[in-house]
Amino acid sequence: MRRPTAWLAASALLLLVIAGCTTSDGERAQQMAPPRAAERSDDAKPPAPRDRQRRRRERPRPGEQAAPADRPRLAKVDVRLQPIAALTDPTAMAVREGDDAIYVSERDGHIRAVRAGRPTLLLDITGRTRAGGERGLLGIVFSRDGSHLYVSYIGRDTNSHIDEYAMDGDRVDRASRREVLTVQQPDHPEATVHKGGNLVFGPDGLLYIGFGDGGPSREPPQTAQAMDTLLGKLVRIDPTASGKRGYRIPDDNPFVGRAGARPEIYALGLRNPWRFSFDAATADLWLADVGRYVVEEIDFLPPRAAAGANLGWDRLEGTLSLSGSPPPDAVPPIHEYNHDDGRCAIVGGFVYRGQAIPALRGAYLYGDYCDGVVRALVERRGKVVKTQPLGPQVEALSSFGQDLDGELYVLSLTNGLFRLVPAR
Repeated sequence: MRRPTAWLAASALLLLVIAGCTTSDGERAQQMAPPRAAERSDDAKPPAPRDRQRRRRERPRPGEQAAPADRPRLAKVDVRLQPIAALTDPTAMAVREGDDAIYVSERDGHIRAVRAGRPTLLLDITGRTRAGGERGLLGIVFSRDGSHLYVSYIGRDTNSHIDEYAMDGDRVDRASRREVLTVQQPDHPEATVHKGGNLVFGPDGLLYIGFGDGGPSREPPQTAQAMDTLLGKLVRIDPTASGKRGYRIPDDNPFVGRAGARPEIYALGLRNPWRFSFDAATADLWLADVGRYVVEEIDFLPPRAAAGANLGWDRLEGTLSLSGSPPPDAVPPIHEYNHDDGRCAIVGGFVYRGQAIPALRGAYLYGDYCDGVVRALVERRGKVVKTQPLGPQVEALSSFGQDLDGELYVLSLTNGLFRLVPAR
């Protein structure tokens, strides 16, 4: 696998922070026959969550226009990356209702508010987390009324934690910290990978959390298909305390009432869902799942298909069969690619619904940690009709972000925060 030499400073993070797909005993992707990758083709109701009670925006939601009007014209797209702020190992970005700041999490446990290109410290949880391997601060999100901040991190106990903080104006009330959810990670010296950690409030006002299978890489831990664990799953909860539990379970979650199944589970069969997002115009779920040795995949789940979806891991890597029989109900990815061209770990983004780049509206943007190229994908009726590199490239691409106007951002572990803007 080719890796630019300029990225050697970040090599200790490679496939740990994002992919968690390091190999051992000399195993590499080329030792396995690559699949026929899709890229080679032409292309009683639960209590209302608190963040449903949100005030009207003065400006429209990203993608508030009708989706059918957004027909991407990638041949006319000419974009560049505008530097916004220098940051240290940024992992995720969030925005807050009524606030022009951009909030960024750093892997070591700092959250910074960026205003006019200047980062200032909002919250420091370095005492709760440890930034070794894939441990650290992995995701942040605000409730959609901006009243609460949620953080996702690997604690010093090596388990996954989701905590809530109340906001007091532009400050975090540190004394308000409340544990929402803790997920036990494997007690194994090599299980430092596949943590996931993304946090997203969905169109339904509920909190979606991605958890990886927990590792290790050499042997899939067989958690992704097991219904008694949240590892390898997409979880859906209402983060409102209920009795002794820090959250409520929506009554319409697909496995509520099923014997032996965790009711928090919304979808299963995931290896490392590092980044996923909902299309602001259609509510379609786009989920990028980092592969093992061969395949990186993008899963596309329209609203009626998402609940209970089985995305195949650890019986399938993309469309490549692994050990055991594939789940009969496995949902194939809408798009996949292999590692032949130096790519190694997919980083999911967003469907662009902003105003600054009209020809890009309706396209899904994504990238890869190893080559850092920002790419666009056009979907119609559940099929990919075109994929195209857009030109911009960053070292150690770690995540994407979306602001309140639907404009997109790119995070680089080595170079900080960038905004995607027209080239001219």
